[in-house]
Amino acid sequence: MNAKIIIPIIAALLTASTFGSQAQEVADSLTRELQDVVVTAKQPATKLVGTTLVSTIAGSNLADLGNALDVLAQLPMIKVEDNAVNVIGKGSVEIYIDGRPMRDEMELQQMLSSNLRKVELQMAPGAEYESTTGAVLRITTKRNFAQGLSVTDQLHLQCRRRWSVMDYLGLNYRFGSWDIYLNGSYNHDDKIIKGTTTNTLTYDGKETIVGSSQHNRFPSNTGTICGGFNYAQGNQSFGAYYRYNPERGDFTNNGSEWLNSEAPISRVIDKDTRTYSHLVSMYYENTFADKYLLHFDGDYKHSVADNSVATTYPDATADNVNSNDSRHSTLWAGKLYLNFPLAKGDFTVGTQDSYTHTSLDYRMLNATVDQYIPSSLTDARQTSAAVFASWARMFGKFNMSVGARYEYVDYDFRVDGKRDEDVSRRDHMLTPDISLGYSFNDRSQINLSYKMATVRPPYSQLTSSLSYVGLHEIEGGNPALRDEKMHDIQLFGMWNDFMLQADLTRGIDTYAFVKRLYPADNLQLLMHPVNINVTALSACLVWSRPIRRWTPNITLGIYKQWLDIYGTNYNRPIFSYYFDNTFALPKGWNLTVNMSGQGRGDMHTNQFGTTWFTMDASIGKTLFNKSFTLKLSATDIFNTANNDWTMNTYGVFVDKQQKYDRQGISLNIIYQFNPRKSKYKGNAAAESEMNRL
Repeated sequence: MNAKIIIPIIAALLTASTFGSQAQEVADSLTRELQDVVVTAKQPATKLVGTTLVSTIAGSNLADLGNALDVLAQLPMIKVEDNAVNVIGKGSVEIYIDGRPMRDEMELQQMLSSNLRKVELQMAPGAEYESTTGAVLRITTKRNFAQGLSVTDQLHLQCRRRWSVMDYLGLNYRFGSWDIYLNGSYNHDDKIIKGTTTNTLTYDGKETIVGSSQHNRFPSNTGTICGGFNYAQGNQSFGAYYRYNPERGDFTNNGSEWLNSEAPISRVIDKDTRTYSHLVSMYYENTFADKYLLHFDGDYKHSVADNSVATTYPDATADNVNSNDSRHSTLWAGKLYLNFPLAKGDFTVGTQDSYTHTSLDYRMLNATVDQYIPSSLTDARQTSAAVFASWARMFGKFNMSVGARYEYVDYDFRVDGKRDEDVSRRDHMLTPDISLGYSFNDRSQINLSYKMATVRPPYSQLTSSLSYVGLHEIEGGNPALRDEKMHDIQLFGMWNDFMLQADLTRGIDTYAFVKRLYPADNLQLLMHPVNINVTALSACLVWSRPIRRWTPNITLGIYKQWLDIYGTNYNRPIFSYYFDNTFALPKGWNLTVNMSGQGRGDMHTNQFGTTWFTMDASIGKTLFNKSFTLKLSATDIFNTANNDWTMNTYGVFVDKQQKYDRQGISLNIIYQFNPRKSKYKGNAAAESEMNRL
């Protein structure tokens, strides 16, 4: 990004920040309208309730920040990068909006921050959720009973090394007890990544270097068409949802390869991708006898992904290498549960079942390479049936929740039509969880929880197919990967404006990537996943407190693991910090300045490089009674983000030097006519299975 563009933006933001800090202060408050009665009360921006971190948005400095992603990026324990939401120290995160699962990241972009009421971050999900769920993020919006037509349009322009553009249009019509909606989006994204990879090993008794350079470009065009309806009358509601999602991508890598001191040879990789998916969801909910809540969710998803890869060497005698692959995936899932009061507590019992079928047809079109990377047809089918139960109760200042989940899984894996008995299996799993908490007062609580979970690897890694990367490099999956058995002990506490979160996990058969020699007639290196056992401690200390027009949020973190693979230790800790700042400026302007950094350290088999300081900033304003929003953002302003890593496994040392195109500016324009809250009210029947596909 040109310095002539970045420097004026920084100067304008710093000037606005100085002006805002000297402006007239306003009291922090929460305003709630109850039958024409307005109640105004000072409350902390964030508090701990059991294992849930509750942040009040209405009446805070965050209420006019822009959209929901802007708000989440400024909350404790939550990080947002390129529209992806992550929770510090957690794995898979499920997001719910008004009680139903988020189906598309576009939903968070289109939702105005002024429509948010509160955000709840559940750090210890119970048996009701799949065992892979590390945290649950629940967003509650303000109620809007307006009838008639609602229109939302959002235009997002981004310039990094290349231009990207996204436009979203949503229509909603409400009449009586019916709510009907239709929306569509188009996204043109264009990314560039540059880097080099150097592999050092001993081969035939001599030190050998296998190197390559990359100049990757990832242009893609994605569309979404979706629609559905909701019906709600009294205690009963139901609805259905359909989404079609096509995508086309054209990946190009103009790089080179070299062996030892030989002159590099040019290499061009072209990958053409065509994918699409269909998703149908439906739900039914009813409350009867004033205390029994019955809820059902059903999902069907079918997706197809076709790839064509061509590797050419324009200035060398090496043969061209072409390959094709086609992946077809189908999911059927259902979830049914009943909630009711029991023994002065809250009891939930239910079942969650799914059937998944995924096949990969890989064709290597080069006869020479086919000798060590053969064509194959792999087919995986999984039937899963689970029952779960959980109970929670308050005992004065104590709170307790207990739960258990039993799951039966039948996994069938075939290669070229033949069942692989070493990989296929039937499992019976029981995963308990328990949480104990004590509340000293409204602003001081402590909670200790334990959870056992079974974590299954993604289907993309459960394959015997190999991919050609270069003259001496191969990438592939591992159909023999076992499910991870994870034990997690979590301590979560809050004292006034401080929060402490610590997780001690023991993972049996976690999967991590390694690089090793592959048996072939010539030198070949294989990158693929293997099972490992690892113990890890992650902890963070958070301080957050609204101060007049300024809302700072400081997080200090550490990740430390204990991992040994054949005498090689991967135990170097990673220290990190985040310093997020929100300023509510006069005349409806809002400014954010977020800084972060981390030191060098190990995570599984990778050692990540040091990034001591990065900075993002944005300035925005709402207009026309908050129906029109403008926001200008700058990411990685000083171009300091480090994406380098090294790996040392099985005698192969890998040094990866790469540069992403995070530095850039973007303009976001949102218009909402008669804005509505989120639409589909169902829940995910099998969220983790969708993620694995």
